[in-house]
Amino acid sequence: MTAIKQRVANIDWVHYFDSLKFCLYTCRRPLDGFWDLIHEKRGSLAAAHTIVVVAVAVEIMRLVLTNFQFINVDMETFSAGMVVMQMVMPIILFSVANWCLTTLFDGKGRVTDIYMGYAYAMAPQVIINAVLIPVSHVITFDEGAIYWMFTSIGWFWFLLLVLCAMKQIHDYSFAKAVLTSVLSLVAIAIMVFIFLMFFAVVSDGVAYFYSIGQEAYLRMRRG
Repeated sequence: MTAIKQRVANIDWVHYFDSLKFCLYTCRRPLDGFWDLIHEKRGSLAAAHTIVVVAVAVEIMRLVLTNFQFINVDMETFSAGMVVMQMVMPIILFSVANWCLTTLFDGKGRVTDIYMGYAYAMAPQVIINAVLIPVSHVITFDEGAIYWMFTSIGWFWFLLLVLCAMKQIHDYSFAKAVLTSVLSLVAIAIMVFIFLMFFAVVSDGVAYFYSIGQEAYLRMRRG
């Protein structure tokens, strides 16, 4: 029985490393890669989580370790927690917004599929940013065009992979994938606006009742 459990564990680890390594294939051949990622089960949530964690770690290192000529961060106000929120929340919001939207347009992807597609699309940008950290200490400010060129390539590659992922996950045409992705961004803006409005109303309500409680407490003490 123990041998069987050990064999199952080994198989899981093999699948995990294979699915993690598969992100390199999706970078090179996105259409085939993202189709196989979801429909052929070549990807895994564990690998997607790993890519997101590595992306967050690389982003923190990029902000802290990049030559100040290219990125100037005020370390007194720097917060790693805020970086985590800025990296993770867009993934969650896009996955939910895209799923809600694509269910109305015959989309075939689940929330987990969209999340995996987004996470795997982050891979080339993570690699480029990791390489640019030491490169920023080698090149001069006058050679900064090299730094910004590769930064732009990373963003363009990421956006292209996201669109390819949405196309293959939902079995859309490329135009429909672009449209639903743009509408997902609009939906995210609406979600954030509603959340901020709700938070403002709740905060005002709490402050109002707190002030009433304070006044009642002071009146009771005087009485």
